[in-house]
Order: sequence, then C-alpha cells, then structure tokens
Amino acid sequence: MDFTEKKERKETEDGASFLGGSNDFDGMPSDEPTESWEETVLKKKVKNLTAILVVVAGLFVGSLYVDIAQLVTKSGFSSQALSKTDIVSAAGKTWVAYDQPIVRVTALTDETCEKCQTDEALVWLRRIAPTVSVEKLDVSKDKNAKEIAESAQVMFIPAFVFSKEIAELSIFEQAGQLFRKLEKGDEYALDTAQVGIPVGKYLELPEIDEKDIKTGPEDAPVRVVEFTDFQCPYCKAFHDTVQTTLKEYGDKALYVFKQYPITSIHPQAESAALASECANEQGKFTEYANTLFSKQDEWGKTTGSQKFKDYARVLKLDTAKFNACVDEKKYQEKVTANMEEGKKFGISGTPGTFVNGTFLNGAVSKEDLTAAIDAELGMDSEEEKKDE
Repeated sequence: MDFTEKKERKETEDGASFLGGSNDFDGMPSDEPTESWEETVLKKKVKNLTAILVVVAGLFVGSLYVDIAQLVTKSGFSSQALSKTDIVSAAGKTWVAYDQPIVRVTALTDETCEKCQTDEALVWLRRIAPTVSVEKLDVSKDKNAKEIAESAQVMFIPAFVFSKEIAELSIFEQAGQLFRKLEKGDEYALDTAQVGIPVGKYLELPEIDEKDIKTGPEDAPVRVVEFTDFQCPYCKAFHDTVQTTLKEYGDKALYVFKQYPITSIHPQAESAALASECANEQGKFTEYANTLFSKQDEWGKTTGSQKFKDYARVLKLDTAKFNACVDEKKYQEKVTANMEEGKKFGISGTPGTFVNGTFLNGAVSKEDLTAAIDAELGMDSEEEKKDE
C-alpha cells in the first residue's frame, strides 16, 4: 500500500467520504457497520463507470436521432450514409463526391469594368477543377484584394490566385506551366495570358526610364508604349502606322519603343534588337529601325551579324564602335529586361501596344490607334482635333 492509498484509507476511517461529506450524523456514532476502505473505492469506480456509460449512450442515441431526423426531413446526410455513395440529391441539387481536396480560389475583378468579370472563366475553371471554392474580390474597393494583387504581382485583371492544394490536382500535373508559384507564401497565380483569358483592365503600366528608346516630350498626356519584334511581319506593317499616326499629334504623345524579340519563331530577331540598340547609342535608332523593317526579308534569311554591320556602314555610323557593341552583345541585359517586363503584362505576341492604360493587341489599323489616342485626349472626332 503506497502513501496515497494510506492517506485515503485514513480519511475514510476518520469518517470523510469521497464526496466530501461525513459518515456520521452530528458527530454521533452509527449503529450500522462501517464499510471497509476497499468497498468504498469499488463503489466510487462503479459510480464513475456508470456516468461514462450514460454519456456514451446519450451520444449514440443523439446521433441516431439526427440520422433519422435528417432522413425524414431530407435536410441532410450522415457521415455513415455519405460513405456508401458518390452522389446524392437534396434541395434541388445533385452533390457528387470527389477524391480531390478543396481548392480555395480568389478571383480578382472590378465591378465597374465590364471586361473584368470572371463568370465565363469560372465556368471553364470548374470544368477542369470541380473542387474549387471561389471568393470574388473587387480591387476597386476591397483593401484585401489590393494587397493580394500586390503580393501576387498581378498586373491586370481578371486574375485568379489558388491555394496550395491546386498542386494536388491532376490539372496541375498535366499543365503545371499555367500556374506561377508566388514568391511569398505557398499560393499559385494562374497565367491567364497562356490560358487565353483576355485582359479586362491593367492595374499597372509599363515603366519608362532614361534607358528606354523614346521620342516626344516626357510630360505628354498620352504615352504610346510598343513591344515589338524586328523580324515580325505584323510589326513591320504596324511600324508605318505608328510613325504616320503620331506625327499628327505633335507634342501630345510620347512614343516608347520596347524590344520583344520572339526567337522561337524569329531566330534573328534578338540580333536585330541588339544591333538597333547599338545604333541608338550613336543617335541613329530611327534610321536604323526603318532599315531593319524595310529590309526584313533580306536579313531575316541570314545568320550571324554581318548584315547588321553592313547596314551600320551604309548609315555612316562609327563602324568600329558599332561592331564592337554588337559582338559583345552590350545591350543583352536591357533586351532581356524588356522581354521580362512584357511577359509580366501578359504579352504573348507582337506588336503589343499600350496607349496609356488601353492595350492594343496586334497590328491594329490607323483608325483604331487614332481612336485610342483621341479617347485619352478627350477628342471625339477628327474635326475637334483639327480645331485644336
């Protein structure tokens, strides 16, 4: 017998029960025989066990009652019932079981922007990932939406940010390149440009700094930023459109040229871009760019950089300086940075042009370019432009 048992036994023998009461009445001796210490302990254990059985029985009866009530009222389903089927119907809806986790999706949109709505995209999304649970947030008025957009480096909307569970779905195994893991946290952003979801509205615009090739006043009310490829035939056609159109606006427009050589289909495009940067170094970008576009079919069939050096000589550039610039790929870092910037804005083809916050995809007509610039200037017609 250990110390505790001795203490409990002593207290019992002195008349104190396990419930804290006395076995005596007003201190008077009892005529009934006193229980032994072992009998008292046994009674306590029986009492505790009885209480536990009552609780367990109550839980069982309660669960059974819930199952029966839900069955009668058709208001729900028990876990036991759901474990025996993959599909149930209730309240006019059909519920299907999946062996995939729930994926939380934050859809960033703007109620004031008609092109920013996510309904059509979500229909497609639910077809390929039926276990997504979507929360829509409006970037125009929801602070949390703005924070998510900034954290996910979202440049435009609509945008979709997925919880880490997306990596467990089959769609991720099949097309993981469509999802970009965020630098902070364990979430993923959908590459909407690759999927083909059109841009509704840009939250940020391309940066313009002293390294960029540009013409026009820095404080012009309209900024035309073009991402282009010297070997792209559509860029060649649009080049003339841009130059002709911008002459009509004088100091009201700033034109910014961004390199976007798509070497997967235009193998000499990057060499042309690097050569044009070397020409810009000597103040002859416009002349050199015009030559590259006009002779696109000629140099496009070559390899190496000799043709680009020949054009520099014809334009009377400092050929020694130009050739060294080309050979050492002096502006490779800048061209790469232009490419990375374009990708962030979802540009997948050229030309891609920003007129302030309006994006023009492809070689649009002069009329479309003019309309975009006029809209930014608040001009409604050619007559109003002429009056000014």
